[in-house]
Amino acid sequence: MGLMYSSTRNSDVKMTASQAILKGLADDGGLFVPDSIPALDVSLDELANMSYQETAYAVMKQFLTDFTEEELKNCINKAYDSKFDTEEIAPLVQADGAYYLELFHGSTIAFKDMALSILPHLLITAARKNEVKNDIVILTATSGDTGKAALAGFADVEGTKIIVFYPKNGVSPIQEKQMVTQKGDNTFVVGIHGNFDQAQTGVKMMFNDTELKAEMDKAGYQFSSANSINIGRLVPQIVYYVYAYAKLYANGEIAKDESINVVVPTGNFGNILAAFYAKNMGLPIGKLICASNENKVLFDFFSTGTYDRNREFMLTSSPSMDILISSNLERLIYRIAGNDAAKNADLMKALTSCGKYEISEDMKAQLSDFYGNYSSEQETAEVIKNLYDKTGYVIDTHTAVAVGVYNKYKADTKDTDTKTVIASTASPFKFTRSVMNAIDTKYDAMSDFELVDELSKIGNVDVPNAIEEIRSAKVLHDTVCEVDEMPAVVKKFLGM
Repeated sequence: MGLMYSSTRNSDVKMTASQAILKGLADDGGLFVPDSIPALDVSLDELANMSYQETAYAVMKQFLTDFTEEELKNCINKAYDSKFDTEEIAPLVQADGAYYLELFHGSTIAFKDMALSILPHLLITAARKNEVKNDIVILTATSGDTGKAALAGFADVEGTKIIVFYPKNGVSPIQEKQMVTQKGDNTFVVGIHGNFDQAQTGVKMMFNDTELKAEMDKAGYQFSSANSINIGRLVPQIVYYVYAYAKLYANGEIAKDESINVVVPTGNFGNILAAFYAKNMGLPIGKLICASNENKVLFDFFSTGTYDRNREFMLTSSPSMDILISSNLERLIYRIAGNDAAKNADLMKALTSCGKYEISEDMKAQLSDFYGNYSSEQETAEVIKNLYDKTGYVIDTHTAVAVGVYNKYKADTKDTDTKTVIASTASPFKFTRSVMNAIDTKYDAMSDFELVDELSKIGNVDVPNAIEEIRSAKVLHDTVCEVDEMPAVVKKFLGM
């Protein structure tokens, strides 16, 4: 029997990997989790000689056990191809005593490409395996990066449609331009008057709306998700942590089985959860350093054991992390609750009704793998400037949040010797104004695309194709709606 998946809110629900990928979200509102985290079954010496694609297969076959070798390798080869602008897919760059894992070399220059390049292929393969006759409607909320990466992944994929909701004034100009210029007859982009949490809640409510589900089925459609709540998004993210460790070992940067730390700028908690899963597969990761911006709900949670979203929502220069409901944290809560679905469901109910929950001392004790902290807007800007002045290396605002927190971690723990990988989640070209202003305020007078060219010059890096494409691209999506109009907008797009 292969690895089965159950809901974090009802462990009696059992599904294969392909069924969980197709569904996205469980009917009870829970997230799908594997019944156990499998161990890596290849040695470090073998991993050290593997390409990214080979590493992806070694990791993903352990989780997606109802996919055949041929099916899985086919998905991997279609995903990690020439759409990435570096052969190694996720290069490691050493700068100022840390290793930056550059996860932004895909077609939309953000780490979401790493998983969203493969998800459409996994989803279509899963639909075939389960003899699904309906068209799959990908329904997604984005805080900036998921949207474009999902749109690019699913554009013109037969048997699918994709609808992306984003906060109208809550993403960077480049992020918005990337989304609203997206081509593809099956793509639809909608700005909402509200923030990301409201968009995400609206999407979850549609997933849980049984009347809407019946209407959709009658019209030949069914929902699935491309958000990081989909297990088909999470599993591919585990790969790059394994790959990074193997590369450090192959390059002689670390000894065999030497422990490393990982720093992840965190919003929805999926990316750092993938590192946690990698650690639990046997990868020698010491601390998982969870970096927040001024929306520091996760820092407060790790400090106090209370998750409380009742606070002011801050718009920052790292918008992909402007989140107060970190959906993927539920998977960790379920685990530290001893895989007790009823206990987890009660906590999630409290989050919905009161906006907060508190975990027990026993659960808190199981969070020792994690260190949480946050970077202020000023600290984030200073990090960008200092790193550039010192090394000439330019990082984006989200990566800078991670560096700021890593500096605090070293000061707090005196752990300055452990080799550390920083997940660099977006290209600085996505956030040019914030990045260039941090380096020197004189740049603020420039237009967005003048800043792009200037960044290319001072950072000595080519302008990515993803940016060149949108310089003169036509706006194709201009729909804007209120939060409560989201279901009506979906129906209209689907011709229902």
